[in-house]
Amino acid sequence: MLFEAFLSSTAMESVFSPTAVVQSMMDVEAALARAAARAGMIPAPAAQAIASLCRAELYDVPSLVAAAPRSGNLALPVVQRLRETVALFDPSAAVYVHRGASAQDLIDTAMVLRTREALRLIDDDLQQLCARLLDLAERHAAVPMLGRTMMQPAQVISLRFKLMNWLMPLLRSAERLREQGEASLLLQLGGAVGTLDAMGDRAEDMLAAVAAELSLPLPEMCWHTQRDRWLRLGMEVGLLCGNLGKLAQDFALMAQAEVDELNEPPGEGYGACLSMPHKKNPVAALQAMAAVQRAPQRVAGLMGCMTPEHERGLGQHQAELAEWSALMGGAHLAVQALNRALAEPVLRTDRMRAHVLERQGLVASERLEHLLMPRLGRQRTGAIVRDLISRVRLGQGTLEQLLLAAIDVGDLPPTALSSEELAAMFDLDAIAAQADARVDGLMADARRRLDGLAATPWP
Repeated sequence: MLFEAFLSSTAMESVFSPTAVVQSMMDVEAALARAAARAGMIPAPAAQAIASLCRAELYDVPSLVAAAPRSGNLALPVVQRLRETVALFDPSAAVYVHRGASAQDLIDTAMVLRTREALRLIDDDLQQLCARLLDLAERHAAVPMLGRTMMQPAQVISLRFKLMNWLMPLLRSAERLREQGEASLLLQLGGAVGTLDAMGDRAEDMLAAVAAELSLPLPEMCWHTQRDRWLRLGMEVGLLCGNLGKLAQDFALMAQAEVDELNEPPGEGYGACLSMPHKKNPVAALQAMAAVQRAPQRVAGLMGCMTPEHERGLGQHQAELAEWSALMGGAHLAVQALNRALAEPVLRTDRMRAHVLERQGLVASERLEHLLMPRLGRQRTGAIVRDLISRVRLGQGTLEQLLLAAIDVGDLPPTALSSEELAAMFDLDAIAAQADARVDGLMADARRRLDGLAATPWP
């Protein structure tokens, strides 16, 4: 659908395209046949005949998809058409197609294969995004900027601190997705009710052989109705979407013309507005935010599919499939969009400093209270600080100027603040350096962890 496609990446659309999904189902069927032959359950020529015809390009994929609703799933038309095609070339081999497996075995394992590819795409681009944030942090030391709480100016932080605040959740997502991927991307092969009854005493041999054919780990038992590991992987993708959405929203707020601290790379027509030529819209942030906007609903949809009846459910599996590919597509589009935004971002460190200075020193009010309270008491300190803030807001001077004046005229005792304390309170570079120090060790750790991810290929 047109507007659904806007919420997914082109690469992910290809991963979960009908042809790609059908091909993965064919790959599973070929693996079943070869494994059965290896286990001595079917003749080797029959397995060869079946495997040679497990190619999606030989079939009318749209017609298979169209037949799925009448069958209740995509497996039945795929298996029927494969069986018919095998019968044309080797009638004796056709009886061995899909032997001993269930429709859910076929679909689940095909989706594991598709998800493995999807997570590779996300992993590659997420590592790149993390590296870009860390590179920016390493290049910008002691840059003061406003820390904002409740959408209001709060205190001075540093650009490096903010970048690391964006990076660390994304780095954790990259690590957790790998861990949960390894735990969740498992072979599904249980037969009708999960016991592999049709395979008899060859069941364990078949499981091992199919797993080897598809390079998939074996679960401890069939997971037809044990959806917890699979959905935990979906939840990790949902958490990644939340982390990406936070970064995209912060980016968009900093790109506002009134703020102008951070913007997307310049380019002809990039972020252009149809009716207002002066506007530059943060389209990468827009795409990322749109892509993750429905992630909570999709995760909730997956959670709602965790109640299959008895050994196989009625409807939950089909609903889960629809949420799954959309969740993956949104996550990947958001990562791609933010990579574009941060490839060569326009960073205005002068604007960051200017916004701090525009606060006329008010961002130091908490530090001032902490210095005065042990010396003047809570009540007197509160009254003095409230009066100074009011006078700053009335335009009578900066907080630093008013403090100096208060000491000169005796409103503040000369011992209330030392000259060193007063200077340190408004030393933006020193305050930014202090904020940097909070994350210096973290930067080295993040670099080590990113290098470790890059050195370890996706499973």
